[in-house]
Amino acid sequence: MPRQFINLDANESAFFARELEHIKAQSYDIKYAQLKAMGLIPISTEAGPGAESITYDQYDEVGMAKIIANYADDLPRADVKAKQFTSTVKSIGDSFGYNIQEIRASAMANKNLPIRKATAARRAVDQKLNRLAWSARAADGENGGLVGLIYNANVTKGAVTTRDGHITFASKTADEILLDLNKACTDIISLTKGTEIPDTLLLPIDQHALISDTYRSSTSDITILQAFLNTHPYITKVDWVAELDAVSPIPSTLATGPTDIMIVYRRSPDALTLEIPQPFEQLEVERRGLEYITPCHARCGGVIVYYPLSINIVEGI
Repeated sequence: MPRQFINLDANESAFFARELEHIKAQSYDIKYAQLKAMGLIPISTEAGPGAESITYDQYDEVGMAKIIANYADDLPRADVKAKQFTSTVKSIGDSFGYNIQEIRASAMANKNLPIRKATAARRAVDQKLNRLAWSARAADGENGGLVGLIYNANVTKGAVTTRDGHITFASKTADEILLDLNKACTDIISLTKGTEIPDTLLLPIDQHALISDTYRSSTSDITILQAFLNTHPYITKVDWVAELDAVSPIPSTLATGPTDIMIVYRRSPDALTLEIPQPFEQLEVERRGLEYITPCHARCGGVIVYYPLSINIVEGI
């Protein structure tokens, strides 16, 4: 009989072992759509659970060719320059448990143990990963030096354009909002001379609702969002993210207080990854007094941005 079941008889131990397997399977099946980071930022697990840090190289090609003479000996040199960056990896943990009486009562009644405790533990870990992915800052001690997407130093940041005295989307006309959306996309294409083409637009909830529900004009039957997508067919994903509302502290020095932001980027693991070397796991059950505790664990390395100009954060919308 396993040591952790020493206070349970054979039938109770067998029941508890089966229940733990059932609970584990169920907690892995549950999805939480509103925690969007893991669906909108490509995930990488390749570092592995033993990694204490993740080091990556950022390359830049330099040099150009030129017309040369037949016997030229001064051929221009092309080369590759590399910068090396390191991201730390931190553990995330919580636990759930059942006392002896809960186990015996469930076994006697032949009823499943309540799964709510396990799903609460899973959700708490997912919530932490979601917060780290969006808004972790190296300066925040509770985040262990990890950095999320919003405060990532390798991201292009700018302020929304003031148009005819109007700043936020709520104060702008449909035409002015379209100009802001267009500029957020074309800035990436222009800065990279077409090397980077964004495919995803993220907005706070209110601004997403505004462009989705507001018609292009009083004589138009298409919304601002439809007009924008007609002009930018390479944008394949438009979504809302609650964490983009009233961001504070501000991502850059361009705003003076909490600010709503939008993010335009290329949603590809070549451009950025959310590093999760160890996804959520449930460890072996532990006996503590009259309770049996299941520790839960995951590891996170924050968000790594490989191509800074592939991401554009616009503040003040």
